[in-house]
Amino acid sequence: MFITLEGPDGSGKSTIVKLLSKYLEEKKIDFIFTREPGGTPIGEDIRDIILNNKNIHMSPRTEALLYAASRSQHISEKIKPALEEGKVVICERFVLSSLAYQGVARGLGIEDVKSINDFAIEGVNPDLTLFFDVDPIYALNRKTNKKEGDRLEKEGLNFHKEVYDGYKELISMYPENIKVIDASKSVKETFEQVRKEIENIL
Repeated sequence: MFITLEGPDGSGKSTIVKLLSKYLEEKKIDFIFTREPGGTPIGEDIRDIILNNKNIHMSPRTEALLYAASRSQHISEKIKPALEEGKVVICERFVLSSLAYQGVARGLGIEDVKSINDFAIEGVNPDLTLFFDVDPIYALNRKTNKKEGDRLEKEGLNFHKEVYDGYKELISMYPENIKVIDASKSVKETFEQVRKEIENIL
């Protein structure tokens, strides 16, 4: 079972991951948590390049290709083997992020970004995607108040609004396995929504 968590920066995904970990342990479910970009030593090196604040001249195409490269390594080294062992894999961000951030907000086009990611993921698609829906202004403030912010978090508000609008467009395009979580609720209420959706497919 492959489950991905999506949403704007600061939408609360990382907080829910901690609660979800405890819940799955109590249920004695064999699982792994992972993230993108990253998840493997090579992927984490690529993550550092993508998010480093000094790389302000990175082109949108380079950015998209780096995400896809990290994802390809992630699939072959970690996600695919775990799924083959029968584990539940929960990944913070996956292809939908690339389509929203690079395809829409960077203006590269959804189909072009989807094409390079189709090559990267070897046919491994999520069984369930949970989209954490929260106003991008609130989400970004919550995120940047905690720390300085990485290269993408420091993009202007218009960029993050475009990312959010991109997610909404993608949900309408690919509604099959995407469930919307109201992340404006309390942590407890948000987690309860997540728990119900996951229980429906486990």
